[in-house]
Amino acid sequence: MTRYPRNMSGYGARPPDPKWPGGARIAVQFVVNYEEGGENCLLHGDPASEAFLSEIVGAAPWEGQRHWNMESNYEYGARAGFWRLHRLFTESGIKPTVYGVASALARSPEQVAAMQDAGWEIASHGLKWVEHKDMAEDEERAVMAEAIRLHTEVVGTPPEGWYTGRCSMNTLRLAAETGQMAYVSDTIDDDLPYWLPIAGRDQLVIPYTMDANDMRFATPQGFNTGDHFYAYLKDSFDALYAEGLASAPKMMSVGLHCRIIGRPGRIMALKRFIDYVKSHEGVWCPRRIDIAHHWARTHPPVDTPRPHLMDRETFVETYGGIFEHSAWIAERAHALELGPAHDSAVGLHNALARMFRSASHAERIGVLTAHPDLAGKLASAKRLTAESTAEQSSAGLDALTDAEREAFTTLNTAYVAKHGFPFIIAVRDHDKAGILNAFQRRLNNDTDTEFTEACKQVERIAYLRLCEVLP
Repeated sequence: MTRYPRNMSGYGARPPDPKWPGGARIAVQFVVNYEEGGENCLLHGDPASEAFLSEIVGAAPWEGQRHWNMESNYEYGARAGFWRLHRLFTESGIKPTVYGVASALARSPEQVAAMQDAGWEIASHGLKWVEHKDMAEDEERAVMAEAIRLHTEVVGTPPEGWYTGRCSMNTLRLAAETGQMAYVSDTIDDDLPYWLPIAGRDQLVIPYTMDANDMRFATPQGFNTGDHFYAYLKDSFDALYAEGLASAPKMMSVGLHCRIIGRPGRIMALKRFIDYVKSHEGVWCPRRIDIAHHWARTHPPVDTPRPHLMDRETFVETYGGIFEHSAWIAERAHALELGPAHDSAVGLHNALARMFRSASHAERIGVLTAHPDLAGKLASAKRLTAESTAEQSSAGLDALTDAEREAFTTLNTAYVAKHGFPFIIAVRDHDKAGILNAFQRRLNNDTDTEFTEACKQVERIAYLRLCEVLP
């Protein structure tokens, strides 16, 4: 038995309506990453200089040395870029979320005061702007705790949101373990927030972005001009806005860095995009904490079964009757590589059906013969399973006239005599007349054709049963 932790399903084909305030068709959320003064630097106790997200082409860490140009590049973000962004957002009436590196915030008291005076949210961006992928779990947990402590000391209130960015496989879980984050954003896997059961709680995740992000000015095959950045943001907005008009509103995140978008040759692209956004009706430009509070009120977590986490006994007890009197199918399915994608009716049906399809011919015949005759003796004696009873009554097979009962009895006898297994049909898909018509038509098929059709109907019945107990 293996379990696959990644969730490839998400909201699927029918995402929820987020019901954004004011009936907005899209939420456009701006993030200002404040990392200046928190990057790798010998002055910060690091073994080498920074090499990530700068204007320096081909930058590499300088072991044991300070890098004057790298430090100066980051300083531009604090000294000039931040204030250019501050003016733009203030004039636009938009309050962004700041992903603030705690040590960087501690070295920039004037910028922190300006953020607070403008009503910006200051979320945590970790203690330092460094890689976490090689940190031991206990070390990262301790670093996270110190980031929260320092953030609270510098800002005056603890962070309600978390985004490490240069994260490890443990980061999201460790952030959830703190129990104090209204949201965590260390994912780029959706266009809507979602609840993630993790660390013994339901943690709200508000996904971030790596594509609608000015970081691509500093990466190969990224944005070369402000026009490139504006065009990409505009296309992203147009696609999501159109989906919102079609009753599937989404969220758009825009990632910004003071030292990158804050340059004169790029800031006008951001201004053009903000003006474009404001020219549309039905647009909400919140802070991330506003999204978190709205989602918690409007879409609180719902406790649903998670089959992939069940032990074998519970799994078989719960789903062993999905295929009529054939618990062995559930027993085999439990040993598959199950994951969150199997916690829905469609997902779990696929796992169970795989075991039915890969079974021997004799085993599959056994599943077919486990099904009762329609309106037969077992039904009359009230000896059907609860599922079969509900299914047959849904089509009115529990209230037959004498003539109808006689017709079913005759057809059942003839069908079994010819094919060796009962006539099987997903009765929830049909009314009484339709079932009789199908019965009479299929009686004339050859047995191989009927075996294939009966197996198809068995799978359909299983799916409809799962829809009764799973999303």
